[in-house]
Amino acid sequence: MIDRSLIGHRFEPLSVDVEKGRLRAFAKATGATDQTYTDENAARAAGYAALPAPPTFLFSLDLERDDPFYFIDLMKIDLARVLHAEQHFTYGTPICAGDTITLTTAVEDIYDKKAGAMEFVILKTSAANQNGQDVGSMTRTLVVRHPQ
Repeated sequence: MIDRSLIGHRFEPLSVDVEKGRLRAFAKATGATDQTYTDENAARAAGYAALPAPPTFLFSLDLERDDPFYFIDLMKIDLARVLHAEQHFTYGTPICAGDTITLTTAVEDIYDKKAGAMEFVILKTSAANQNGQDVGSMTRTLVVRHPQ
């Protein structure tokens, strides 16, 4: 069983610089065809200060940690038993090239189902830009399967 006292635990914040090349690569990788995500003139014409981040880009920023599975060791979870169940995003001020985004992640909940055969871990990551503006959040639900 995952230690329930970890509910509310906050991980060390992470700050990441957003580069336009990375935004273009993410847009291409995710099939975003809107020129707003790849052409600076189109982005400005659409009202952005610079290239904006495509939806779900926030997830890739969290992967910039030295250990992208930073929560696994703390929770003593066997990675081979983890399933990614759900991910939900909220959006605030657009993330744009040139921004520095600070991510703060906390354990929102840990609970089990099926008499402990499955444990659920809810991680919420909030993000703000260099001006302290909320740029959005993501909530991840992980399932840890246990042998019965």
